[in-house]
Amino acid sequence: MLRRTLLSTLAATPLLPGLARAQGNAAPWPNRPVTILVPFVAGGPSDIIARTIANRMAQAVGQPVVAENRPGANGEVAARQVMRAPADGHMLFVGSIGVFAINAALRPNLGYDPIRDLAPVTLAVTTPNVLVVNAEKVPARTLPEVVAWLKANGGRASYSTSGVGSSDHLTMELFKQRTGTEVTHIPYQGGAAAATDLIAGNVQLSFQNLGTVATHIQGGRLRAIMLTSATRSTVLPDVPTAAEAGLPDFVVTSWQALMAPAGVPQPVLAKVHEAAVAALKHPESVQRLGAIGFEVVANSPEEYRAFQQAESARWREVVRSANIRAE
Repeated sequence: MLRRTLLSTLAATPLLPGLARAQGNAAPWPNRPVTILVPFVAGGPSDIIARTIANRMAQAVGQPVVAENRPGANGEVAARQVMRAPADGHMLFVGSIGVFAINAALRPNLGYDPIRDLAPVTLAVTTPNVLVVNAEKVPARTLPEVVAWLKANGGRASYSTSGVGSSDHLTMELFKQRTGTEVTHIPYQGGAAAATDLIAGNVQLSFQNLGTVATHIQGGRLRAIMLTSATRSTVLPDVPTAAEAGLPDFVVTSWQALMAPAGVPQPVLAKVHEAAVAALKHPESVQRLGAIGFEVVANSPEEYRAFQQAESARWREVVRSANIRAE
């Protein structure tokens, strides 16, 4: 009777077909709850992606999948926790371009190597950054007006970012160089916190992921000046690209990816990848993420690793040529 009960319970578990086929003789995954660590506070892009994956993955694999926020040191605190976790697929890590490609260029003594110490699962989404200003504090509506306002304020304006070394930080640093302006950097622990203080008027402007601020732009609390993408966004079709606004060759795409501790067995990593991709490509996930400016990618581990290496090389050169240093 016990055997029949166990078999019926296993049969009722809603595993993805590919996961069931892949079990073979390998240790089953997951055999306990899965944690997806988020290196920033709740509400930002990494948090949104982690919770999207967690919710759908839990339904597919028959175990709880929980997104857990662990902010600190622009991702280093969470990265160290992931590195210490057993390499069995039960601790995963969603992070940004800053965590997985920029930090190593900014910090020679970074406590983790995002390529050596972490195993690639998938590039989850991409999104452009958007230059936004507080609608009440900044009268400017176009890029030339923003530049003129900044120069008139003589460096007294400030901008928020999701952390030192984030894509929004480096985007603003490049913007300052290209426009000859001065703005004071105020870093936060995640895009949501940076947007909150921008909306409150404690800082005046910011380059933020489109997915973080789209609803605030549509609600009128923030004013969008330009996008850093090569083409306009369907979410904000009236907002010009940087090139259209008068700043050519200024394309920056932010992204979020899913990783695991280095050393996770390949059969387990394959199961994690299949479950994550299914979660991201679910029609409801694509629709919901697309509505706030995220484009789902959900590629293979090999494709993501090649992309990560190329992005790391690109930003290392940007940091070197611009002489940017971690604060």
